[in-house]
Amino acid sequence: MACIHSEASDISPPGPFQSVYREDCTQCFDSIDDASGLNVCLHCFNGGCAGDRDHARLHFQRFGHSLALNIKRTPKQIQRDEPPPKISKLAIAAETEADRYDIVTSVTCYSCAEDNVDKTRGNLPATVEGVMTAMTFSKKEEVKAWEQEFIPCEHTLCLVQHEIENPESKGETFIQSNRIMTRLIQIADSSQCSACDLKENLWLCLECGNVACGRSQFGGSKGNSHAVAHADSASHGVAVKLGSITAEGSADIYCYKCNEERTDPELANHLAHWGIYLAGREKTEKSLMEMQVEHNMQWEFSMTSEDGRELLPVYGPGFTGLSNLGNSCYLSSILQCIFSTQGFQERYYYPSSEPPQTDAPAQDLETQMRKLADGLLSGRYSRPDPRIAASSDTPESSHQKGLAPAMFKYLIGQGHEEFATMRQQDAFEFLLHVFKSISLSNQPEGKVNPVQHFRFHVEQRLQCLSCKKVRYKVDEQDNISVAVPARRLESSPDRFEPVTLTECLDIFTADEIVELSCPACEGGLGFSKRSSFKTLPSELAVNARRFELVNWVPTKLDIPVIVDDAPLDFGPYLSKEHDESEELLPEEVAETATFTANPAAMDQLLSMGFPQPRCEKALHATGNADPEAAMNWLFAHMEDPDIDEPLVLTSKSGDSSQDEGKVAQLGEMGIDAARARKALAATDGDVNRAVDWVFTHPDDGMEDQFDTNTNNAPAQQDTPGFDSLPASYQLRSIVCHKGTSVHAGHYVALVRKVLPDQDQLSWVMFNDEKVVKFDDIEGIKKTAYMYFFTRV
Repeated sequence: MACIHSEASDISPPGPFQSVYREDCTQCFDSIDDASGLNVCLHCFNGGCAGDRDHARLHFQRFGHSLALNIKRTPKQIQRDEPPPKISKLAIAAETEADRYDIVTSVTCYSCAEDNVDKTRGNLPATVEGVMTAMTFSKKEEVKAWEQEFIPCEHTLCLVQHEIENPESKGETFIQSNRIMTRLIQIADSSQCSACDLKENLWLCLECGNVACGRSQFGGSKGNSHAVAHADSASHGVAVKLGSITAEGSADIYCYKCNEERTDPELANHLAHWGIYLAGREKTEKSLMEMQVEHNMQWEFSMTSEDGRELLPVYGPGFTGLSNLGNSCYLSSILQCIFSTQGFQERYYYPSSEPPQTDAPAQDLETQMRKLADGLLSGRYSRPDPRIAASSDTPESSHQKGLAPAMFKYLIGQGHEEFATMRQQDAFEFLLHVFKSISLSNQPEGKVNPVQHFRFHVEQRLQCLSCKKVRYKVDEQDNISVAVPARRLESSPDRFEPVTLTECLDIFTADEIVELSCPACEGGLGFSKRSSFKTLPSELAVNARRFELVNWVPTKLDIPVIVDDAPLDFGPYLSKEHDESEELLPEEVAETATFTANPAAMDQLLSMGFPQPRCEKALHATGNADPEAAMNWLFAHMEDPDIDEPLVLTSKSGDSSQDEGKVAQLGEMGIDAARARKALAATDGDVNRAVDWVFTHPDDGMEDQFDTNTNNAPAQQDTPGFDSLPASYQLRSIVCHKGTSVHAGHYVALVRKVLPDQDQLSWVMFNDEKVVKFDDIEGIKKTAYMYFFTRV
């Protein structure tokens, strides 16, 4: 009996804006490459595994979607006895999926319990073809990996093109037109620089039609910079890379006046002016973005030991790599570090539980975090890549295929102007973004937010140098960012003296003089300021700032930081008991305090491109004198929800003056009035920050966290972290960066783990999909960018 569901009215091909998940399961990393294949729902195009977990059947049970397209993919056997095809100079032959794989499809109906439904019935033929030809979710993300989000500039928008000059313009009109046409053909078919014999990396000046070679590019593209020389001498701004032009109208556009890549909304017309038409154009060279991604991925940490032997791959639970999606090493390194902590493992790894109930698993952070935990921790996917092992003489030394966290990357970056792109990003800033996203998400009943294990209190003590009165302020944090002092060697100015992490912590907690006006005595001597840990977390994330201002541009410095593998005592950095004889600054005076930014320091920060509100906050927080200290503060507070709000110096005591309109606004979000007033009082009346506060203080009662008018306020039950001794912390993982800038280079993670069949901790490197035992830890540990310590 034929399946009656094959003619259902809701069976239709995917639309242009629908995501088709036909590569891996939305709830685990099983894929079309597995023996059971992947079942793509023909109603909503969700991808579900068809193996032992059978998330496709779970999708049917939850939503009643009967029909699914099963897709199985196997690599084609490579024929070695035939010469490779001749490569065309004028075209890039793109290898298709059909060239590399054999693909088998069938239609399954769960309602009829039939595994081989007739694919010719109803609207199935068009729907199946639509699924197989649609751009998949990960492919859309891969396309973004080769593009940057550029905008037009005044020079592209107001481009004025020269008329084609004809030196023999006195002849007949027909002859003149013929010569002009000949010149257009020469420009359109130009295959050589006008100033040298280079025939690649050619740029067409859109203003005058000059063709010249560009700069020499990483990735092997030669160039003598004749296009730059032409732009300088002729004062022409806009040029297009000839080999990058596609029939769809995309191309590399560069504005030499802005010294930036740009877009040209009228590119087709501007090209047609010089006899170049988009129809039939084929891209023949890599774009600048493609070369940048390739350059970043070529930053390779050594995968050999000191004696030249290949590092030993490691497999098993907790030893799964993540493949590079294009500039995504910052994401992979952070995920490896946080999922090595007990808090993240306990929160998201449920090997025997069903995935969360949601109709859009790819858009649900809870589901994607559980998917990552299962992929990284279960060991299901930690095995040699069969494609490499089959062609290798030593298959036991081959690396993993690696998991592709495309769904998570897309989800975590939604709405963020940086992480929504495919550009290289800063790993520390990404950690802060992940922590914030998790804290703002709903936590299931009985589950602890894993970021809570990283939270602690930092106490700041201010003492007026004139009247000796003091003020205490306590802030909740989930990381610290410490400055690394730069001491150049006299024998080699490009090298630096080693610094211990203990010295960095000593600097972080040392007294410093800040220029502030005392609200009590109005003395002008300033204040002494000291920060210390009021509590310490279970997991401590430390960012080592190795930056220096060179022409007011932050430049990374290779300063060795020495960190011992042995436990480090943080006891000396805990705050001391308050002296009962101290006189506190009156809080009511603080309500009228004002702040005037140091003009010279403010000008320097503004010249670096920081907005004025950020500059004022940074100078206020760092003593109003040192622009470099303020810059470091800005780097550490990029993710603050109120970073762009104007600086407001108000008291946080009491809640009677809160705007009832704001209380009502929070009430519409389900936040009760008493809790809303407390959140507003803790955030200076800022509604957005108040929402963040509510989510990050889920168990906070109505009692004050601390009382600034009491010398020794008792800690509340919800106070994060520990204030007890001993306070020993051991280094468990690090993130290392190779390269001079966060915009170019490569991140890897190194984690201390117990290897299979061993009973002691060893260092393991996670270099994207490569997971290897790593013994030469001391050299790479000195250049780490982030350190993760665990309380022991």
